Amino acid sequence: MLTVVIPTLNAAGTLVPVLSSLVPGVISGLVKQLVVVDGGSHDETLDIADAAGGDIVRAKGGRGGQLAAGADAARGEWLLFLHADTLLEPGWEHEVRRFIEETQVSGDAERAAVFRFRLDDRGAWPRLLERIVGLRYWLMALPYGDQGLLISRAFYERLGGYSALPLMEDVDLVRRIGRRHLTRLAHTATTSADRYRREGYPRRMARNALCLTLYAAGVSLARIKRLYG
Repeated sequence: MLTVVIPTLNAAGTLVPVLSSLVPGVISGLVKQLVVVDGGSHDETLDIADAAGGDIVRAKGGRGGQLAAGADAARGEWLLFLHADTLLEPGWEHEVRRFIEETQVSGDAERAAVFRFRLDDRGAWPRLLERIVGLRYWLMALPYGDQGLLISRAFYERLGGYSALPLMEDVDLVRRIGRRHLTRLAHTATTSADRYRREGYPRRMARNALCLTLYAAGVSLARIKRLYG
């Protein structure tokens, strides 16, 4: 029923707990396939993916291209795209199953869903960022890629799938999905705060906001990528 697609690049330090969070979905029979799309790792990422029984796909050219390649290799009727440093909250599989079943019963196949955003860090800054992400979703129906994306294969293909972009691939696809077709689930997706701790929350948050603004203004992705780092 469900294929989980995870793009990776030297993700050995985070991949094990992420895969562990998927185990309940496998045990319940919801998750039928794991596709790990690697962008050229030099650590133990591929060994971990292989030990977990994942189908390994190699694709370079940025996360957009990796996600597109993963979808091409998927066999499930539903796709769950998940970052390699994002853990799903216990019980996620029940809510995902309900969402899929409700969609099938209603006959409205043009629906997609994301999880609530959370960081694995303590303090005022991570809580502030979580609120900002929630507000961004409420105002613009624009989630972070860290929130995952659950979508039927039929709807994904009708939209044209992920574009092979070096960044902003999540924004590009979510815009095509549209507010009316997007749902935010009650369960959280907890992502690593390492890049925020490393660069400092104010600087990273300001850089993210600037990149999104430049993208909306039509600035080339090559220039934005240099700024994003």
